[in-house]
Amino acid sequence: MKDDKQAYWSPYFAGFMLGLVLLATFFLMGRGLGASGAMMRTVVFIEDALSPGHVEANPYLAHYGGGDKNPLDNWLVFEVLGVIVGGLLSGILAGKIKLNIDRGPHMAPKLRLLLAFIGGGIMGFGARLARGCTSGQALTGGATLALGSWIFMFSMFAAGYAIAYFVRKQWI
Repeated sequence: MKDDKQAYWSPYFAGFMLGLVLLATFFLMGRGLGASGAMMRTVVFIEDALSPGHVEANPYLAHYGGGDKNPLDNWLVFEVLGVIVGGLLSGILAGKIKLNIDRGPHMAPKLRLLLAFIGGGIMGFGARLARGCTSGQALTGGATLALGSWIFMFSMFAAGYAIAYFVRKQWI
């Protein structure tokens, strides 16, 4: 049976293209890539709709919205929407879209989804604490040679390798 699915891009070519996109964002927008800022703005938008007084009274949240400010009026929001739509379109065109829960043979689907949700929450909290997500810290900060971003990048990979020892049995 012939496989009609397209092969993945070379990681070297994809990395090169990502570097060009990063360079273009610096040139056109005056700043690099990032996603957690868009998520924060979306949360503030929802929170402002539910409790506008709370957003205006909180200096951290008021920076993003409240009053006449629209938290979604930022290019990062459109960047993330473009990533979602572009990724979906790419998957459809390459024939790689299917509903699936990636998990090891010893893990129940509900546990996998729960752990993914918890891990995503921890990453989201860490992104706000670090003032940037992996794309903002590692790509943009690393490209500008920011020491804190390089420390973050090495710490992230070290933590990933350290935790892999404890969860590897779930995947084999």
